[in-house]
Amino acid sequence: MTMKDTKKDSKSQTKTNVMRILETAGISYVPGEYEVDENDLSGSHAADMMGIDHDTMFKTLVLKGEKTGYLVCCIPVDAELDLKKVARAAKDKKTEMIPMKELLPLTGYIRGGCSPIGMKKKFPTYIEETAQLFDAITISAGMRGHQVTLNPEDLRAYVEGEYAELV
Repeated sequence: MTMKDTKKDSKSQTKTNVMRILETAGISYVPGEYEVDENDLSGSHAADMMGIDHDTMFKTLVLKGEKTGYLVCCIPVDAELDLKKVARAAKDKKTEMIPMKELLPLTGYIRGGCSPIGMKKKFPTYIEETAQLFDAITISAGMRGHQVTLNPEDLRAYVEGEYAELV
């Protein structure tokens, strides 16, 4: 997928807050949609529905560090987060996933629709270093069934994140 068109295509009916934020920031993206299966909210399912390489579709996970507090990680949808690597990246002793019930109040997003862009507060953000291998990666557009494909460096710069080995 190329970064040529930031306008909604004829299939896309919804413009999410993430899309508005990207447009305001002047960041090119390509919107994408897929049909949500409430029984399978996985990023792998979303990648399959959209016909996107699983290595280029990234899920957003929220964690809490023992000393550093809340942080965000973006990793490929089929990958598993290595909590020790995350702690190392965050310069903390220990990190753990937040309980699901904390996700919405903390970020403003629900499971299956969490994006590193547009959270209620700005949190330290770490992007799996393999993102740098691609011209474009796909992340949630902040709603289930909606994604945006953008340049990983544009994402990193916007969220003021850093690349790290996370998986």
